[in-house]
Amino acid sequence: MLPHIPDTPQATVEAIFALYEAHGHADYIGEPVSQLEHMWQAAALAEAAGYGEEVVLAAFFHDLGHLCANTADTAAMDGFGAVDHERLGAEYLRARGFSERLATLVESHVLAKRYLTHKHPAYLRRLSPASQATLAFQGGPMGAAEAAAFEQHPDAATIIRLRGWDDQAKEEHYPVGSLDHFKRMALRHLASR
Repeated sequence: MLPHIPDTPQATVEAIFALYEAHGHADYIGEPVSQLEHMWQAAALAEAAGYGEEVVLAAFFHDLGHLCANTADTAAMDGFGAVDHERLGAEYLRARGFSERLATLVESHVLAKRYLTHKHPAYLRRLSPASQATLAFQGGPMGAAEAAAFEQHPDAATIIRLRGWDDQAKEEHYPVGSLDHFKRMALRHLASR
């Protein structure tokens, strides 16, 4: 069960960022960074690449499901976070008024990993040990038919870019600033809907 749904954009943003404040400093499932550091780095990479706020927020929220799992009954991946964290995060965002595109980007970053391990077998060897360990829980590499369907998704290229930022966002000692920048971005996004 997902946490209570606030009734205003301001309350929604405060509730989401309270999850980051409560659980964001926890270990990021076997990686050398915290949950918050990882998501901050992913968003910074998206912003540096010149993407708009919707994609930057998707990068920031892509692993939100791990934080939501701390407040819900969810299955775990042997110490590597929540099974279906991508779905949990996307449902959380949809229920709170975020755009379908943003939620779909969040929901699809695991599909991109599965696609890339099918399409480019060398990609599997480049994954971190933790990301390799979770792949089995996430369905393993796609089959040919599933990969062909993924390639038809109108946002496939952006989803693959988001996956790339996810893979890169594991730098130790990367400075994390105030969350106000992303809070304002989230408020603008909700206000525009």
